[in-house]
Amino acid sequence: MPNSDQIVLLDFFPSVFGIRVRLALAAKGFEYEGKEEDLTGGKSSLLLKMNPIPVLIHNSKPICESLIIVEYIDEVWKDICPLLPTNPYQKAKAKFWPDFIDKMVYPCSKKLWKAKGEEQEDGKKEFVDRIKLLEGELKSYPYFGGESLGFLDIAFLPFYCWFYTFEAFGNFSIEAECPKLVAWGKRCMEEFVSRSLPHQHKIYDLVVEFNKKVGI
Repeated sequence: MPNSDQIVLLDFFPSVFGIRVRLALAAKGFEYEGKEEDLTGGKSSLLLKMNPIPVLIHNSKPICESLIIVEYIDEVWKDICPLLPTNPYQKAKAKFWPDFIDKMVYPCSKKLWKAKGEEQEDGKKEFVDRIKLLEGELKSYPYFGGESLGFLDIAFLPFYCWFYTFEAFGNFSIEAECPKLVAWGKRCMEEFVSRSLPHQHKIYDLVVEFNKKVGI
């Protein structure tokens, strides 16, 4: 990264969307200025000015939406640890599944810790069914990106540090349902990933505190 580049990331540590950007920057080996937002207590004037988190500010220009930011990072610095395949078909597949995660996995994952009773059980079934589909994409490869960690890995890895919270609230075992997916997460943690993910217990404690505040 040229020395003249200035990178600022507006973020909130448990946000799966913010974690994606942290992972992409870590994959490239970049240092950046992180501005931690506490969304439980309001938003800073900079965040309100720039947009919802995460926001990457590159040389004073804001880029929003996590997947767009990750793709931007990969395109601007494409010669450093490329995350997306160059083959058009493989690239299309790599971009399809993150969209599936955002539209189909993320909404039901929230039901695991925000809902109760039948709604929570429905959310759990949906979540398990959908991550099983995702698990199938691993096939016999160590990563979704094949032999090396790539775009889809970065898109789903933030959910890995939420697994403990999902299991604790949903009263189930993700490893029992999707052993290959959990093995993949553990494998990824041996890379640079472990330095970019918040500890799973820290997320759980925050969720417990949040639920108490809002009366869930």
